[in-house]
Amino acid sequence: MVLRNIRENADMKWPEFGYARAQTLDDLWALRGASSGEARLIAGGQSLLAALAFRLSQPDQLIDISGLEALRGISETATHLRLGALTRHVDLQRDPLVARHAPLLAEAAPLIAHPAIRNRGTLGGSLAYADPAAELPACMLALEATIVALSPRGERRIAAQDFFLGLFETALAEDELISAVEVPRQQAGHRVAILEVARRSGDYAMAGLACRITLDGAQISQARLVYFGVDSRAVLAERASAALVGARLGESDAALASALAALTHDLDPPDDLHGPGAMKRHLAGVLTGRALRRFRDNEKGAA
Repeated sequence: MVLRNIRENADMKWPEFGYARAQTLDDLWALRGASSGEARLIAGGQSLLAALAFRLSQPDQLIDISGLEALRGISETATHLRLGALTRHVDLQRDPLVARHAPLLAEAAPLIAHPAIRNRGTLGGSLAYADPAAELPACMLALEATIVALSPRGERRIAAQDFFLGLFETALAEDELISAVEVPRQQAGHRVAILEVARRSGDYAMAGLACRITLDGAQISQARLVYFGVDSRAVLAERASAALVGARLGESDAALASALAALTHDLDPPDDLHGPGAMKRHLAGVLTGRALRRFRDNEKGAA
């Protein structure tokens, strides 16, 4: 392991903290055990470094896990795609296994911030940070993914719906980190989309939708509509999703109207710096209509 100390000076806003680079998982457990409980893990660091600069986080030590091979790799099984926590956003965008088995993630990656951030930011970091306006937590809910948590006690699997608890809050225990994510492989009847409204390219979404529907012929047999940027965490709109079940894509206007009505019960966005909650609910409805029209038009094009 590599240890250093980084001190505050006139050119830095950061607080004083120690730095250690874990070479192995055993290194990591030892470093965590020796800390005072205020250590933070860093891999891509695209969210953490900004928090340090504004002193929103003041850890006594940063533990660099970017060299841990146990957290790398993208592989497939008969039923799932396994993504190591250190998978970068740009890897999601370019990897052929992701494109084939989890196209929602490939579509989401270019929406994340800017190329410099996508080249450094990691999947595990995004999920652990749990920003309610981020794309990847919403995708995990839409895809019914499983988060694999790792500690000295071993692995623990947590359904995405149970993982994100609130604003920047997850179900990870203090001695756990995300080691991987397991995503069910795309099936023949699955259709996915992610759409968002942002003030500028690269900004966090004012409102966003990550969704997956399952088609039985032209009929929707299952729907998962997950909205982000509208609450303290990504929200699975259960009533709106249920309103789409049984609808035929070519005759979906009535189902869309029912889904939009249900959104008033599923979503209660707070006012924020982007605007009033009512505006966010309106944007959520607009995105729902766009997603359904995309699915309908794609099916027509494929016929």
